[in-house]
Amino acid sequence: MGTFLGHLVPGLALTLLGLWHIINTSRNYFAKGSSNFKSRFWHPFTASAPIFKHSELLLVFSFSIFAIFAQLFDFPFLRLPFELDGIEHATMFLHLAIFSGFSLFAEINHKAETLSGVVGVLAASVFGQELLLLHFHSADHVGLEGHYHWLLQLIVLVSFVSSLAAICIPTSFPASLVLAISVTFQGCWFMDMGFFLWVPEFVPKGCTTQSIYASKELVHGTVTCGSSDADSRARALANLQFSWMLAGILFLTGSLCLKLAGKCTESGQHTEYERLQGKGAELPLSYDGVRQSQP
Repeated sequence: MGTFLGHLVPGLALTLLGLWHIINTSRNYFAKGSSNFKSRFWHPFTASAPIFKHSELLLVFSFSIFAIFAQLFDFPFLRLPFELDGIEHATMFLHLAIFSGFSLFAEINHKAETLSGVVGVLAASVFGQELLLLHFHSADHVGLEGHYHWLLQLIVLVSFVSSLAAICIPTSFPASLVLAISVTFQGCWFMDMGFFLWVPEFVPKGCTTQSIYASKELVHGTVTCGSSDADSRARALANLQFSWMLAGILFLTGSLCLKLAGKCTESGQHTEYERLQGKGAELPLSYDGVRQSQP
C-alpha cells in the first residue's frame, strides 16, 4: 500500500462503500422510524434483481482477496517477497474477507438473523485489527507521513468505537451513521494521502518526495521537509485537509438527511390527511343512521 495506487484504489473503494452505507442507513431510519430501525453492517441491493441482492458482500469479499494477493505477491513476477509491511496490509484485508465471507454464508443459509451478533463482532474486528496494525506498523512512519498516518488512526478509532456501539445498541441511528461517515472519511483520507505523500506535484512547499522507485503509474517513497518551518506548515495543511474533508462529508450527510426527513414528513402528512378524510366520510353515514333510527 506504500504507493500512490496502493492508496488511491482502496481509498476509492472505501469511499464508495461508505457513501452507500450513509444513503441506506439514513433511508432506512427515516422510512422505518426510530422504533423499527436496526443497524446493519451491510445493505442489500433491494432495487435490483434478486440475484444482485448480495452484491455488496460479493464485491467486498472479491476486492479483499484481490488485495491480499496484491500485497503478498510481487507482480508481474508472481514471487513472494515476504515483506513485513505487505503481510501487515494483507492481514487487514484478511479480516475484511472473513467478515464479508461469513456474512455472505449466513445470508445464503438463511441464518443472518440468528448470527447478526457474530456479524457485528466480525465487522468490529476489521477496524480493531486495522487500528492495531496501523499503530504498531513495521514501516516506521515519521515526519509528515507519520502525521498523516496518526490522523488516519483517529478515523479508524472512531470506526471501531461506533461499530461496538452499533453492536451494543442495534437500534441506535447515530452509531450507525457515525460508522458509515467514518468509513467514507477513511476512504477520502486514503486518497488524500496518496496524492499529498506520493505525487511530487502535490507535496507541500518546502518538502520533497524521496522516491525509492518511480514510474508514470507508480511512485513509492516518503516525504522529507527541508526545515522545521516547512514541516510545521505541512502538518498544519494536513490538519486543515482533515477538517475540510470531514466538513464536506458532514455537509453531504446533513443534506441527505434533510431531504429524506422532508420526504418522510410529507408522506406522513398525506397518510394522516387520508386517515382523517376517511373518518370524516364515515361521520355523515353514522349520523344519518342515528336520525333514521329515531321515531
